[in-house]
Amino acid sequence: MRFESPWAFLLLILLPLLIWMRSFRPGRTAIRFSTIAIAARAGRSVRQRFLWAPDFLRLAALALFIIALARPQSGLEQVREINRGIAIEMVLDRSGSMGAELEYRGGLMTRLDAVKKVFEEFVMGSSEGLEGRPNDLIGMIIFARYPDTICPLTLAHGALPEFLKGVHLVQDENEDGTAIGDALALAAARLETAEKSLKNQEGASRAYKIKSKVIVLLSDGENNYGKRTPLEAAELAAKWGIKIYSIAIVGGETVTSIQTPFGVYKVPSMQTVDTSALKAIAEKTGGFYREADDVASLREIYKEIDSMEKSEIESVRFIDYRELFHWFALAGLILIMLETILKATLFRKAP
Repeated sequence: MRFESPWAFLLLILLPLLIWMRSFRPGRTAIRFSTIAIAARAGRSVRQRFLWAPDFLRLAALALFIIALARPQSGLEQVREINRGIAIEMVLDRSGSMGAELEYRGGLMTRLDAVKKVFEEFVMGSSEGLEGRPNDLIGMIIFARYPDTICPLTLAHGALPEFLKGVHLVQDENEDGTAIGDALALAAARLETAEKSLKNQEGASRAYKIKSKVIVLLSDGENNYGKRTPLEAAELAAKWGIKIYSIAIVGGETVTSIQTPFGVYKVPSMQTVDTSALKAIAEKTGGFYREADDVASLREIYKEIDSMEKSEIESVRFIDYRELFHWFALAGLILIMLETILKATLFRKAP
């Protein structure tokens, strides 16, 4: 406990003065008796024994009021963490070619499933060496012929696994394709307005600062649809200070999804990765280009990104004070009321 106005305790000096004035005030009269022996033998009543009580209650009330004036405060030391995190947009290719299968722990999984799995490990953390990104704004955009925001930039990462469950290979041939340029432009626009998105999130820390903005692009093809080319989108990202890490998924057999009256069929096809374009957009924005042919190599690339893009946590120690003066003031009022009641009843005096 501390007192905001300790000078108020100087008023306590007045209390002994009030006691002296009460006991020895001038003008008091006395009636002389030849002897008081008989009165002494009569003893004192309970009322007489507690004649001092009203005066004591008033002095105690004044002392409590003085303590209230000193403003007692209770302090609780707390530690607040101010985060300087990174805004990351994951841009995932879900075109038909991402249905090619990659080796994983002696089995097989599609490129898209592999990308989803390692992305979840990157964000949430895993026993495979990825620590997670709890202090970063994470968003996700998927694309085939058209880009789509599947998860807005958020600090609430618990919802990401559920969003990932809804990401599937494109099923309609009319929607198949690879619009890398449009997807990157959309991701860059989302990151450009990241501060505004953060303010709109309920419970988001006001002290949170975006240290840098990053796009992680995962694709296994070349840009063949959309209004913007990958290089145009990269120029837009560079203008806004956004880095792009481009990852080419090159392992597995490439297939194309074909919709027929009897269902969706996957047929082998020739699919080439436009490595030159992916390298160019990475270099343009200060990122890097890497290739992954299995889950293990993809995980290593994410570890590299993890080591390069570090969030910062600054601990600020402060004390939160709570005012307690009202309790002392209330106690003083109660004593004043009690004194008034006693003087009007038990200790009432005739004029």
